[in-house]
Amino acid sequence: MSRFEEPAIVTCSISGVAANRDQCPAIPYTPEEYGAEARRAVEEGAAMIHIHARTPDGMPSFEVEDFRAITEAIRAAAGEVIVNYSTGAIGIPIEKRLAYLRELRPDVAALNMSSMNYAKYSRSRKDFVFQTVFENSFDTIVTFLREMNELGIRPEHECFDTGHVANLDPLLDMGLLEAPLQVSLVMGVTGGIRPTPRNLATMADQVPGGPEGPHNWGVIGISRDQWRLVASAAALGGNVRVGLEDNFYLPDGTMARSNGDLIAKARQLVEDVGRRAATVEEARTMLGLPRAPVSAQDAESR
Repeated sequence: MSRFEEPAIVTCSISGVAANRDQCPAIPYTPEEYGAEARRAVEEGAAMIHIHARTPDGMPSFEVEDFRAITEAIRAAAGEVIVNYSTGAIGIPIEKRLAYLRELRPDVAALNMSSMNYAKYSRSRKDFVFQTVFENSFDTIVTFLREMNELGIRPEHECFDTGHVANLDPLLDMGLLEAPLQVSLVMGVTGGIRPTPRNLATMADQVPGGPEGPHNWGVIGISRDQWRLVASAAALGGNVRVGLEDNFYLPDGTMARSNGDLIAKARQLVEDVGRRAATVEEARTMLGLPRAPVSAQDAESR
């Protein structure tokens, strides 16, 4: 089966850490709200949920217990969807970010593939809303990789520019990575590559083995440029991610009422190019993940 005939893994980035409900009322804060949003996303075709943790009052959290409560709520509401934890952070010690991986062992954990300027710029203000340096040295990357390998967690390689994709090469040569890779091409962040379909095709070409090779690749489009990138990735054989972390708005400019609205539109775009959304079980196979355990209730229904 060619990459263009394979189903597309649709991921939901359920909640970031920067935005709040003043900007989008649908952003979940409590574990129960995360669970409800995950259920809506899975019902519309999501196979994987990407998690940044929050406290119940909406503040960003890197505490084991907040990740635990959110994960348990998602499992209760959405079944054995693939759980993917963020590990990216600015000013949070590596050991703290490793602690929730060691304790909870998600299926997948995101791994940022290079240091970079990371910013948001306002054209109306003619100034940066914020700007910082996002540190992801090779030492940091290797530390996370060795830990993930030991814990049996599959890394998701987040690449914000073409050089970030090239950073996979030495890690493959060192034997730290095992096929199939999961490479996410992040586009639209100030400091990274511009979010155009042409640049997406260029980045996909840089994935080891090329866009039709043995590895999984997909797009993470930030803000309203997301939709043309989702359509382009689906047409090129890639996977797609949408969700309230990345973008609040549907293509017509309407604010999403939930993550489910965004996933439904992504699924439609995937189907419009002649593909379909992968089931959770198919996505596990594509990513080289073990099959989820069958619950007693599911077993009885089979």
